[in-house]
Amino acid sequence: MTDLSRLADMAEILGALVVIGGLIFAVLQMRNIRQQRRELAAIELFRFFGNAEFNGAYQRILHLPDGLSAAELEAKYPGRELCAMLICTTMENIGVMTFQRIVPFRIVKNLIGASTIVLWRKLEGWVADLRDEIGSAEAFEWFQWLAEKLEERSDVDDLPAYEAHKSWTPTNLSSDI
Repeated sequence: MTDLSRLADMAEILGALVVIGGLIFAVLQMRNIRQQRRELAAIELFRFFGNAEFNGAYQRILHLPDGLSAAELEAKYPGRELCAMLICTTMENIGVMTFQRIVPFRIVKNLIGASTIVLWRKLEGWVADLRDEIGSAEAFEWFQWLAEKLEERSDVDDLPAYEAHKSWTPTNLSSDI
């Protein structure tokens, strides 16, 4: 009986180890999947900014004075309203993805932080007029939220990447991925 009892104890211990091993494996897999999701989201973010249409709109809005009203934008810069709409809808999507933690804030800050703040300053007046026109304070709310969060987290002493990371070296110089 003791042999059978001993075998049962060993089977119970082995079963517990298998369950613990399975849990550890599941946690590691979940972390890996979460990392893959972040990487895919970052790639998607890059695609937003790699788009020729967005780049054209960005270039046209970038050279506008800050805070133009909708009337000023339409009168002085005809055709730029479509650019403003494209910029705002893109930034709105990025703001939601950032808030939902689909794209890490750090990636957003490093990739488009300064641009987002500049674009918001250019389009803030236009967005305020649009909100009045449609009677909704929610128009492009996530663009505004993102710009404000990025501005809160920016530091006057932040150095540009080419200066801040001058001493950076890759961890692996092989061609393996």
